[in-house]
Amino acid sequence: MMRVIGVGDNVVDKYLYKKMMYPGGNALNFSVYAKQLGMEAAYLGVFGNDRAAEHIMETLKNLDVDISHCRQYPGENGFAAVDLVEGDRVFIGGNDGGVQKDHPIILTAEDLEYIKTFAIAHSSIYSGMESELHKLKASGILVSFDFSNEYNDHILENVCKNVDISLLSCGQLQLEEVESLLKQVYSYGSRLVIGTMGSRGSIVYDGKNFYRQEPHFVQPVDTLGAGDSFFTAFILHYLLGKKENPNSDEALLFKSSLEEGAKFAAQTCLVDGAFGYGISFE
Repeated sequence: MMRVIGVGDNVVDKYLYKKMMYPGGNALNFSVYAKQLGMEAAYLGVFGNDRAAEHIMETLKNLDVDISHCRQYPGENGFAAVDLVEGDRVFIGGNDGGVQKDHPIILTAEDLEYIKTFAIAHSSIYSGMESELHKLKASGILVSFDFSNEYNDHILENVCKNVDISLLSCGQLQLEEVESLLKQVYSYGSRLVIGTMGSRGSIVYDGKNFYRQEPHFVQPVDTLGAGDSFFTAFILHYLLGKKENPNSDEALLFKSSLEEGAKFAAQTCLVDGAFGYGISFE
């Protein structure tokens, strides 16, 4: 078993057309998916004190995800408004993180001592803590970061030097452009770079070779969380493989890890929300 932690964003995804909201957020999803995959998982983030926040915290407690180092402040929890078109998610607004805007995560010495007990810390561009990543990097823990599609060259150059594993949404790019982008990100300091391309699958670059993975096609109920679940299953399978056999064949390990990611992502597409646990809202 591996201990992992998500550090950063949490939201409720509000499905306006059916008045249901589901827990989510890149960092939080990583923690939940890792728990589903049998890991010991924790989450460190900022909650409001409304019904949405209470529902997320209760859900994480029920799932046995450690939230002992989270912060809570008066105000509205982060939310994203979602519509669903032929099983695909369409974000149509939100509140930019809610209370997290006024109370961003500032990692204390105590936080860092706690985080160092984990094998990997995962964060995201929506977590608003790019300026804190150097603390994670300096602590010696493995750091992964999801840029989603919110990146440009300036952001990548500044952030990737503090990130070991970078994840980027590249669905809008041609394959040659994706490969060029992954090489660029690697040159900025990330040791492993993953590009997700929606229905075209994913691609990994390790500084030497590219590894492609086709998606496992299913009739989706909801694609929300597919990228997060793919990454979680991929990176945990890869890290466990390296841990169990440091001299394992890299190409074979990447291929088997990508396959695990695609399989888990397909399962996620059969669930409402990122991982279920929806409640109604007015």
